[in-house]
Amino acid sequence: MASDVFMTDLQADWKKSVPLKTANLFDRLHPGEIFAAKDIVAVKLHFGESGNMAYIRPQYVRRVVDRLKALDIRPFLTDTNTLYVGSRTEACSHLATAFDNGFTREVTGAPVIIADGLRGNNRVGVAIGGRHVKTAQIASDIAHSDGLVVMTHFKGHELCGFGGTLKNLGMGCASREGKLHQHSNIAPKVNRKKCIGCGDCLVWCRGKAISLEGEGKETKSVINPELCVGCAECILSCPRGAIQIQWNESIPNFMEKMVEYAAAVLRGKRGKALFLTFLTDVSPLCDCTPFSDRAIVPDLGILASTDPVAIDQAAVDRINSAPGNPLSKLENGLAPGEDKFRALFPHIDWSHQLAYAEQIGLGTRAYNLIMV
Repeated sequence: MASDVFMTDLQADWKKSVPLKTANLFDRLHPGEIFAAKDIVAVKLHFGESGNMAYIRPQYVRRVVDRLKALDIRPFLTDTNTLYVGSRTEACSHLATAFDNGFTREVTGAPVIIADGLRGNNRVGVAIGGRHVKTAQIASDIAHSDGLVVMTHFKGHELCGFGGTLKNLGMGCASREGKLHQHSNIAPKVNRKKCIGCGDCLVWCRGKAISLEGEGKETKSVINPELCVGCAECILSCPRGAIQIQWNESIPNFMEKMVEYAAAVLRGKRGKALFLTFLTDVSPLCDCTPFSDRAIVPDLGILASTDPVAIDQAAVDRINSAPGNPLSKLENGLAPGEDKFRALFPHIDWSHQLAYAEQIGLGTRAYNLIMV
């Protein structure tokens, strides 16, 4: 059975601004029937890396927050800390970046909470018994919320072809340990040229897998992969950035792990999760980059659904049916109907994430597109 996906375009006039159209689109999902009064609802966003400008505008978020608050629902804006070292690595810099990008209580009407805590290790294990993931490590404040509104900026991604709702759920709601598990199946490694043998990583290693070897200036950290529990604490703790992720997972397995994590996030929230996807500033790379390149297609509109698979399928279909931007990174695939994401990343079959999500029962790729 096909799922409904609602869509509004970005045409505006004196009576209908795009933020107002966003609120009206959200109303089509009947949040008052999905959530109960006093529910604490996580509004999952990507606040954008410092220097990136393609993220969803806070003014759109405000309209969703206002609709929730009018129903006596208690929303908070949230994201999780990154696995890589950047401007959102831990909660202090993450909050500062979010505020710099306009995601403040004054602008959006809701508080901002980094869901996996100060260092990315506040997590809840969710047993799912998947093909790759037996127990997913989900950010605690998302796991403990009563409901979820996922607001996604759709864009290209170098590992899964595009980053949509499934990625926002699976990768975006995982703790640092969960992110590492999705990206890698072996322990991090030490860059000996950068390591100064300070021992900070030993303090944070939950599995006691790190030791110091050598003498004097040649003292270096060494990770025993047999003892490593994959918590990724050492990556953040190193002041020199000497402990690095080994990005060794195959792309199909990465996608399947990501989808299984999305299933873990939604476990216990089936029927209490709503999805909005913005087909605006469709940049060729993820918002985790400290820049945003030219959009690959014109701004197309906003989608809304209760089905995370259907909304991703509708989003990629809308983008592929649009004319490509010849001034962007697209060198081919520019004609309407041609695959924009396969043109960006020829070696990635982006459809695999959708097929696997449908296979494990997260939703359906069949949809009815309803213009609002």
